[in-house]
Amino acid sequence: MNVPAAGDPIINTASQCTDHMITAVWNSATGWGAPELKPYGNLSLALQLLFCSNYATECFEGMKMYRDLMENSDCSVQIATVSECSIQLPVFSLPGFDPKELEKLIIALVSVDGPKWLPEPGSFLYLRPTMIGSAGALGVAAPKECTMFVISTFMPPMNPPNGMKLLASQEGVRAWPGGFGFAKVGANYGPTLMANSEARSGAMINNFLVVWETKEGKKQLVTAPLKDKIILDGVTEEVFLQLVRERIPELEIVERNFTMDELAETAKRRSRHRGFRLWKPHTSSLPCPKLTTEKKDIDIPMSKGNSGEYAGKIKQWLVDIMYGNEEHEWGVVIDEVGA
Repeated sequence: MNVPAAGDPIINTASQCTDHMITAVWNSATGWGAPELKPYGNLSLALQLLFCSNYATECFEGMKMYRDLMENSDCSVQIATVSECSIQLPVFSLPGFDPKELEKLIIALVSVDGPKWLPEPGSFLYLRPTMIGSAGALGVAAPKECTMFVISTFMPPMNPPNGMKLLASQEGVRAWPGGFGFAKVGANYGPTLMANSEARSGAMINNFLVVWETKEGKKQLVTAPLKDKIILDGVTEEVFLQLVRERIPELEIVERNFTMDELAETAKRRSRHRGFRLWKPHTSSLPCPKLTTEKKDIDIPMSKGNSGEYAGKIKQWLVDIMYGNEEHEWGVVIDEVGA
């Protein structure tokens, strides 16, 4: 397979995979078999009877590997995501996978495919670990066989110059109390794709944090609480919050539920109110200048042109970590085979 040039239309399809993939098979009687690093290709599965096709027994994760900005530099990978990886969780009766072993497998894949598929400084590839119920049989029960695989593909960059819009809709809800919103399971996503298409048609996005100034003049970064298990616990958000704690002490981090009415009221006061998009696996942090609800659009005032007071600053810190300008515990530099 050939590496697509920058601007090649195939990049926008997210369908161009690299030369290799990782696979491992679990059986209820024997446990996990030895994982394999092998040429990318189709899996041999009985699609008509495939357990994940009939009962949505599937979970996945997303992370990225980067070529540092310096010439002749190594790849780095957003390896901290592995510790939060959905496929390590025993959800939907899938067996889970040891995160430390998964980390080793991802490093092996990146070390082999990195030299060819990430030749240019500042480039990146998307990594997709996935686990599926792969038994070829019908019946409402826990699958007796599962397959775990890791592939790598090109993804279009998500960095629009004017920020993005958020669609707040009560239709096609992906997560709810008592559900599995904290994990990337296929059953969460399929029913919401119509709402997702609506959002994309309006250049809108899905998840965000908000920085606002209270009536008392206190600056706060507000995010939904993780304890409710409704939102994805992403590594980008963790790094984001860690950077805020360490470098912007005047900004108070508050974990609580908040409403569209609160956002509308704050925007109406024209206080310093800015939204940030954070949606794992995407590792871009973008200002959100408009919220679209079922009732109306809410315009978010921006103090720095197309960015808020904090958005551009924190985004640059994240980029420095991703592309090796700054060493950080969340990124791992990988020695490449044949580099």
